[in-house]
Amino acid sequence: MFRWWLFCLAWLALACSAHAESLTPLHGVDLPALTTAQPLVGMAVIDGQTVAVAAGQAWRLDDARKRWLALAWPATVPNEVALIQDGTRAYLLWTAQGHTAVAELHPRGDRLDAAALPALPARLIDARGAVSADALFVAGKDADGKARAWQANPADPRTGWTEVPAWPGSEPALSLATQGPNLFVAVGRESGQHLLRWSAAKGWTDATTVPGKLLPAAPRALGQAHLLYLVDTPQGVQPMTFHTITGSWATLPGAAPAADAVTAAWPDGFAWAQRDGGGYAVHAAQLQSGKLLLKWLDWVVILVYLAAMFGIGLYFYLREKRNNTANFFVGGRSIPFWAAGVSLYAANTSSISFIAIPAKAFESNWTYLTNNLIAVLGLAFVAVWIVPLLRRLDLMSVFSYLETRFHPAIRMLASALCIVTQIGSRMSVILFLPALAIATITGISVTLSVVLMGVFTIVYTAMGGMKAVIWTDFVQVLVKMGGALFVIGFIVWHLHGGLSQFMATATANHKMHLLDFRFDLTKATVWGFLFLVLFDVVLTFPKDQVLMQRTLSTESDKEAGRSIWMFAAIMIPGGFVFYLIGTALFVFYKDNPERLNPLLPIDATFPLFIAAELPMGVTGLIIAGIFAAAMATLSGIMNSVATLISVDFYEKLVKQPSPKKSVLIAELMTVAVGLVGIATALLLSRFDIHSLFDVSIELAGLLGGGFAGAYTLGMFTRRANSPGVAIGIGSSIVLTLIAWSFHLVHPYFYLAISILLCIVIGYLASLLFPAPTRSLEGLTIYSRRTDHPA
Repeated sequence: MFRWWLFCLAWLALACSAHAESLTPLHGVDLPALTTAQPLVGMAVIDGQTVAVAAGQAWRLDDARKRWLALAWPATVPNEVALIQDGTRAYLLWTAQGHTAVAELHPRGDRLDAAALPALPARLIDARGAVSADALFVAGKDADGKARAWQANPADPRTGWTEVPAWPGSEPALSLATQGPNLFVAVGRESGQHLLRWSAAKGWTDATTVPGKLLPAAPRALGQAHLLYLVDTPQGVQPMTFHTITGSWATLPGAAPAADAVTAAWPDGFAWAQRDGGGYAVHAAQLQSGKLLLKWLDWVVILVYLAAMFGIGLYFYLREKRNNTANFFVGGRSIPFWAAGVSLYAANTSSISFIAIPAKAFESNWTYLTNNLIAVLGLAFVAVWIVPLLRRLDLMSVFSYLETRFHPAIRMLASALCIVTQIGSRMSVILFLPALAIATITGISVTLSVVLMGVFTIVYTAMGGMKAVIWTDFVQVLVKMGGALFVIGFIVWHLHGGLSQFMATATANHKMHLLDFRFDLTKATVWGFLFLVLFDVVLTFPKDQVLMQRTLSTESDKEAGRSIWMFAAIMIPGGFVFYLIGTALFVFYKDNPERLNPLLPIDATFPLFIAAELPMGVTGLIIAGIFAAAMATLSGIMNSVATLISVDFYEKLVKQPSPKKSVLIAELMTVAVGLVGIATALLLSRFDIHSLFDVSIELAGLLGGGFAGAYTLGMFTRRANSPGVAIGIGSSIVLTLIAWSFHLVHPYFYLAISILLCIVIGYLASLLFPAPTRSLEGLTIYSRRTDHPA
C-alpha cells in the first residue's frame, strides 16, 4: 500500500509541469515622447497624474495620454533637486542654508506646487529617499561622512523626523526602497552589491546579494512583499523582483529599459524615459497575470463534494421532525462523543486555518502554533470542570446559564454581543478568505464568490439542523485534512533535494522556530500564549455557543467531557499540518520565486499554489477542502446564532412561544444571519488588509471578551451578582477599546485584557451590592448535581 501511494505521488509530480516561466510577464506600452534637452531628474505618478521633473522644469502627461504639458516650477524650490516617489505621492529634496529641505509635490492645473515639510535635522550629501503608505525615509552621508537616516509619517510628516540607526559599514546608499515597515538600502562592497534590511523590531540585517548591478533608477514596492529593481546582469538590463519573505530574486520577462533610464512607479509596474535624439522616449510596462482556470475534472470533484454536503442536509431535513427544538438545536442530544469532538475541531479550523495560517507560517514561522500546544492544557480543564457543569443543565443556549446565575438582562446582553462577535469577527473573514481563493483560481469576482458560497451554506444549514452540521463536519474534516497532507507531500516530492532540502532550507531560515521566551507584550511569546490560553480557552469556552452547542448535543455530561478530549487529541497534529503547509510553500517559492504573483496579497499564496502548480483533479480536491474548511465553521455559526436569536430573544420576548414556531424562527434567522455575513464579507473585501488572521484575532478580542468574564464570575465565585457583572462587562469593553486605540499591546492580548478587566471590575463592583440570595446549587464548581443523561 505504501509503495502504491509513493507511485501515485510520483506520477502526480511528473504530471505537474515544473514551470520555470514567470506567472507575471511585463507588457509594455508606448507613451508620448518628451521633447527637452534638460536631463531628467526623475518621474513620478502623483494623485493619478504622470509627472516628469528636470532641473527647474516639470511636465504633466495629459489625461488622454497624448502629449506632455509644461508645469510652472514652484518659486520656493531651487533647480537642483532629488525626487522620491512611490506611485501615489512624490517629494523633492534639496540643500538649502546648510540643511536638507523636503517638500511634497502636487500638480495643480498648469503649475507644480511644493508644500514644505520640516527640514531634516542635518545636511545630507547625495541624499536618497523612499516612501510608502507606512513611512517616509531619507538617508545619506552627513558632513563628517557618517551614514544617517531619518523616518517620518507620510500621513502627517509635519510631526517631525525620527532618526533611524545607520546601516553597518561606511558604504554610501545606492538606493532606498520600502516595503511595509521595512527599509531596504543597497550598498556596494568588495563582494558585490548587497541589500540591507532595517525594521524597528530587528534592526539591520543583510537581506541578500544583488545578482548584478543595480541601476540608479528608483526601485518600487509591488504588492505586500515584493520590490522591483532594474538590474544590470550579464544578459543585459533586466527588471527583477526581490521577494522580501523568501529573499529570492526573479526576472520579469517582457519589456526592459536602457541602462540610463529614469523610472517611476506605474500602476502594477513601472514607467521609464530614456534618451532618444533631442528628447526622451517614454514607455510603461505592467505586470500581466491571467486567471488560472479550473479544468473539467476539478469542477467534477467540487460538484461531487457539494452534492454530498447537500445530500446530508436533505437527508436530515426529510428524516427529522421540524417541530422539535431539541432535534434542530442540539441534535436530539444523541450525538456520539467522537463525532462531536471531530465537529469541534472542524468548527475551530475554518478557512482561516486552511488559508491564513499557511500564509502566516509562510511569512514568519511557527510561533503562533505555540497556542495550539498550550491550548491542550486548557482543554483538559474545560473537559473536567466546565463542560460537564453546563451539560448537566440541559441548555440549548449557553447564555441561559447567565440568566439562571445572574439576571435575564445579562443573558440577553451577552447573547447580543456574541451574535455581533460571530458575524463581525469570524463569519465575514471565513466567507472572504475562500472567496479570495476562488477569485485567484477561476477569475470569478470576490463579490460573486462570497454571494455564491454564502447562499449555498445558508440553504444546507437551514435544512439540516445540528445533526446535519455535525455529520457534514465529520466528512469535511476528512476532505480538508486529506488535501492538506497531499499538498505537503507533493511539495517535498517536487523539490530537487526532497526531504533533505526541505529541512535544510526551513532550518536555515528559522521557519520552524516555535517557542519564543522573550518577555515582550508586543510580541507573540510563550508567556503571552500561557496568559492567552487561560482566557481564550479556559474562560471563553463556556460563552462560545458554536463550540458548546456541539458538546450540548451529546448524551450526557461524561460524553460531553469526552468530546473535549477528542478535540484536544486532534488539535496538535492538525495544527502541525497547517503550519507545515506554510513552511513547505516557503521552501518551494524560495526555489521558484518566478512562480509568485507580486500583485496578490500574502493571504493568497496557498490558493496561488493550488491553481498554478497542482495537477488537474487534485486542484479540485484542494478547493473542495477550502470549501469544507469554510462551510464547517459557517454552518456552525449560522446554526448557533439562529439558536441564540430564537431561544434568547424570541422565546423570551414573545408570549406563549411554541416549539414549532421557535424552529421556524431559527430557520428564518439562519437565512438572515447568512445574508448579514455576506454583506460584512463584501465590506471587508473593499480593504487592503495585510493579514486577515490578525484581523480576526483583533476583532474577537475587542468584541468578545467582556461577557466571557461573566462566566468566570458566575462559575468560580459565589459573591458575584448581576449589577456587578453588568458593570464589569461594560467597563471591560470600553477600556479594551482605549487600549486598542493607543496600540498598547499585541492584538493577541485584547481578549485576555477584556476578560481580566471584566473579572476584576465585576467582582469589585459586586461587593457594592447585596450577595445573591437565590440557590447556586449546580451553578458553580463548588456544587455539582448528580450525573444524568438528558
